Amino acid sequence: GKFSKSRGVGVFGDMAKDTGIPADIWRFYLLYLRPEGQDSVFSWSDLMLKNNSELLNNLGNFINRAGMFVCKFFGGTVPDMVLTADDKRLLARVTVELRQYHQLLEKVRWVAESPGVEQGW
Repeated sequence: GKFSKSRGVGVFGDMAKDTGIPADIWRFYLLYLRPEGQDSVFSWSDLMLKNNSELLNNLGNFINRAGMFVCKFFGGTVPDMVLTADDKRLLARVTVELRQYHQLLEKVRWVAESPGVEQGW
Protein backbone atom coordinates (compact mmCIF):
# COMPACT_ATOMS: atom_id res chain seq x y z
CA GLY A 1 0.00 0.00 0.00
CA LYS A 2 0.86 3.66 -0.07
CA PHE A 3 3.39 4.67 2.57
CA SER A 4 1.91 6.46 5.53
CA LYS A 5 3.86 7.51 8.60
CA SER A 6 0.69 7.90 10.66
CA ARG A 7 -0.53 4.38 9.77
CA GLY A 8 2.95 2.88 10.15
CA VAL A 9 3.06 1.72 6.53
CA GLY A 10 6.48 1.98 4.92
CA VAL A 11 10.16 1.32 5.38
CA PHE A 12 11.46 3.58 8.11
CA GLY A 13 15.01 4.23 9.35
CA ASP A 14 15.06 1.50 11.98
CA MET A 15 13.55 -1.01 9.56
CA ALA A 16 16.03 -0.08 6.83
CA LYS A 17 18.90 -0.53 9.28
CA ASP A 18 17.59 -3.95 10.34
CA THR A 19 17.67 -5.20 6.73
CA GLY A 20 21.46 -5.22 6.76
CA ILE A 21 21.49 -3.33 3.44
CA PRO A 22 24.38 -0.83 3.60
CA ALA A 23 23.40 2.81 4.06
CA ASP A 24 25.10 3.83 0.79
CA ILE A 25 22.79 1.53 -1.18
CA TRP A 26 19.77 3.11 0.52
CA ARG A 27 21.17 6.57 -0.25
CA PHE A 28 21.69 5.67 -3.90
CA TYR A 29 18.21 4.21 -4.30
CA LEU A 30 16.40 7.03 -2.52
CA LEU A 31 18.22 9.63 -4.62
CA TYR A 32 17.52 7.61 -7.76
CA LEU A 33 13.83 7.31 -6.86
CA ARG A 34 13.41 10.86 -5.59
CA PRO A 35 10.18 12.27 -7.00
CA GLU A 36 10.04 15.44 -9.04
CA GLY A 37 6.66 16.59 -7.76
CA GLN A 38 4.64 13.43 -7.37
CA ASP A 39 4.63 10.51 -4.97
CA SER A 40 7.16 7.80 -5.62
CA VAL A 41 6.49 4.09 -5.42
CA PHE A 42 8.81 1.85 -3.42
CA SER A 43 9.18 -1.86 -4.01
CA TRP A 44 11.76 -4.33 -2.76
CA SER A 45 12.12 -5.82 -6.24
CA ASP A 46 12.82 -2.37 -7.72
CA LEU A 47 15.42 -1.68 -5.01
CA MET A 48 17.16 -4.94 -5.95
CA LEU A 49 16.88 -4.24 -9.69
CA LYS A 50 18.26 -0.68 -9.46
CA ASN A 51 21.06 -1.80 -7.15
CA ASN A 52 22.09 -4.60 -9.49
CA SER A 53 21.61 -2.87 -12.84
CA GLU A 54 22.37 0.78 -12.18
CA LEU A 55 24.75 0.75 -9.25
CA LEU A 56 26.65 -2.51 -9.59
CA ASN A 57 26.63 -3.08 -13.34
CA ASN A 58 26.97 0.49 -14.60
CA LEU A 59 29.28 1.79 -11.89
CA GLY A 60 31.28 -1.44 -11.89
CA ASN A 61 31.65 -1.27 -15.67
CA PHE A 62 32.79 2.37 -15.48
CA ILE A 63 35.38 1.57 -12.80
CA ASN A 64 36.63 -1.46 -14.73
CA ARG A 65 36.98 0.56 -17.94
CA ALA A 66 38.81 3.36 -16.14
CA GLY A 67 41.18 0.85 -14.57
CA MET A 68 41.83 -0.84 -17.92
CA PHE A 69 42.49 2.55 -19.54
CA VAL A 70 45.02 3.45 -16.84
CA CYS A 71 46.74 0.08 -17.20
CA LYS A 72 46.83 0.22 -21.01
CA PHE A 73 47.99 3.80 -21.46
CA PHE A 74 49.75 4.71 -18.20
CA GLY A 75 51.36 1.50 -16.99
CA GLY A 76 48.86 1.06 -14.17
CA THR A 77 49.66 4.39 -12.49
CA VAL A 78 47.52 7.50 -12.67
CA PRO A 79 49.84 10.28 -13.82
CA ASP A 80 50.14 13.58 -11.98
CA MET A 81 47.63 16.10 -13.24
CA VAL A 82 48.96 19.23 -14.88
CA LEU A 83 46.33 21.96 -15.04
CA THR A 84 46.32 24.49 -17.84
CA ALA A 85 45.06 28.05 -17.40
CA ASP A 86 41.76 26.96 -19.04
CA ASP A 87 41.46 24.07 -16.58
CA LYS A 88 41.94 26.44 -13.65
CA ARG A 89 39.31 28.85 -15.00
CA LEU A 90 36.86 25.98 -15.43
CA LEU A 91 37.49 24.73 -11.87
CA ALA A 92 36.99 28.26 -10.52
CA ARG A 93 33.68 28.55 -12.38
CA VAL A 94 32.51 25.14 -11.17
CA THR A 95 33.40 26.16 -7.62
CA VAL A 96 31.27 29.30 -7.92
CA GLU A 97 28.34 27.31 -9.31
CA LEU A 98 28.60 24.66 -6.58
CA ARG A 99 28.63 27.33 -3.87
CA GLN A 100 25.51 28.93 -5.35
CA TYR A 101 23.83 25.52 -5.61
CA HIS A 102 24.65 24.80 -1.97
CA GLN A 103 23.27 28.20 -0.89
CA LEU A 104 20.02 27.54 -2.77
CA LEU A 105 19.67 24.11 -1.13
CA GLU A 106 20.16 25.71 2.27
CA LYS A 107 17.51 28.33 1.42
CA VAL A 108 15.04 25.60 0.44
CA ARG A 109 15.75 23.72 3.68
CA TRP A 110 15.35 26.89 5.75
CA VAL A 111 12.01 27.72 4.09
CA ALA A 112 10.77 24.13 4.45
CA GLU A 113 11.73 23.99 8.13
CA SER A 114 10.46 27.46 9.08
CA PRO A 115 6.84 27.46 10.21
CA GLY A 116 4.81 30.40 8.97
CA VAL A 117 7.30 31.40 6.26
CA GLU A 118 5.66 32.07 2.93
CA GLN A 119 6.81 29.32 0.58
CA GLY A 120 6.08 31.11 -2.69
CA TRP A 121 9.20 31.94 -4.67
